[in-house]
Amino acid sequence: MSTTGNALALAEDEAVTLVSELIRIDTTNTGDPATVVGERAAAEWVAEKLSEVGYETTYVESGAKGRGNVVARLAGADPSRGALLVHGHLDVVPADASEWSVHPFSGAVQDGYVWGRGAVDMKDMVGMTLALARHFKREGIVPPRDIVFAFLADEEAGGLFGAKWLVENRPELFEGVTEAISEVGGFSITLKDDVRAYLVETAEKGIRWLKLRVKGTAGHGSMIHRDNAVAKLAAAVTRLDQHQWPLIIRPSVREFLDGVTEITGIDFPDDDVEGSIGKLGALSRMIGATLRDTANPTMLSAGYKANVIPSTAEATVDCRILPGREEAFDRELAEILGPDVEREWIGLPPVETTFDGALVDAMTASIIAEDPGARVLPYMLSGGTDAKSFQQLGIRNFGFAPLKLPADLDFSGLFHGVDERVPVDALKFGVRVLDRFLRNS
Repeated sequence: MSTTGNALALAEDEAVTLVSELIRIDTTNTGDPATVVGERAAAEWVAEKLSEVGYETTYVESGAKGRGNVVARLAGADPSRGALLVHGHLDVVPADASEWSVHPFSGAVQDGYVWGRGAVDMKDMVGMTLALARHFKREGIVPPRDIVFAFLADEEAGGLFGAKWLVENRPELFEGVTEAISEVGGFSITLKDDVRAYLVETAEKGIRWLKLRVKGTAGHGSMIHRDNAVAKLAAAVTRLDQHQWPLIIRPSVREFLDGVTEITGIDFPDDDVEGSIGKLGALSRMIGATLRDTANPTMLSAGYKANVIPSTAEATVDCRILPGREEAFDRELAEILGPDVEREWIGLPPVETTFDGALVDAMTASIIAEDPGARVLPYMLSGGTDAKSFQQLGIRNFGFAPLKLPADLDFSGLFHGVDERVPVDALKFGVRVLDRFLRNS
């Protein structure tokens, strides 16, 4: 093996170690700033790992104590070219240790996996990115263009103290960036006869965390009441839950389905697209959610005593909206809920780009070099990432965190799930793919 090959092998091993160490830093983001932990510690740890190999880092606490972000730039051969942003978030969703086979913040490396909260969302990509950033600096590797590495807070609660804050308050950190890669893309699915397709995220649904509020007349629970806020809210939430949003196939979804048909022979006829998607197994949950808008009630709040009818009742609804559907969604929502239901929300826009261009070619070539015979397909993510904030700077966004996964692993089910874990071999594969990609993009 060449010296370069030896160095890359060391980077592969280091990525595994870094992912494990990072998982051990509890960065739980509850969504309540008062109970968020660990983001500063994780950001300072990342900054130290970058600084010790010679990077100049910018550490920013984004308007709130402890919400740490780290940005560093590696100069490329052609500074006139648009820079590439490689970003990842350091926070994770909560985990109940009593439900896990291993402690969710153990970072255990066992049975061929790295285990723990964040293993796939997204400390795996952070570890691979950090290992390669260190590798490039140690080896004096100059990429074709500038690479901006960003390690961010608060993605799991919308990026208000992370990407969104930086875009609005420190846009100079991303000067010259034209394209970006991050999470929830580049992973493999096994479709037929060991043919793997690697899914690159080119679109994601918009997010709207909606608060519904209904007012009524307060009173004693023993009396007859015709203006009960709880009852009116319950009826409105039921109407919303039972509503069938229109089926719309966006270009990224159509390209994915056409690619699956070409590989497997499975047809997705227009009159039974949803039924046919069920043939995709565990993946059907993720793909099926990209055919329609969704509005799922998640929280209810009303009252303070069993015998008191409250004057106000509230519900929280997690809405996910297809690209191009925002105005139509608002109209339908108003019709469903009616004039008596007050609405307020925090929203993040959809993201959508085309599956073409030099960057896509570089992704495809990097995957195929490590997995000959593989296919690379675009897809739409039903969730959301920090790409929603970075597109405000005119940046073209992709999900590309490459992992070669076992055919029987329910990867989508591990996101925010119990026993979250990532294969060690998949991390090493991802380092090799990203190394090729960053050298040729």
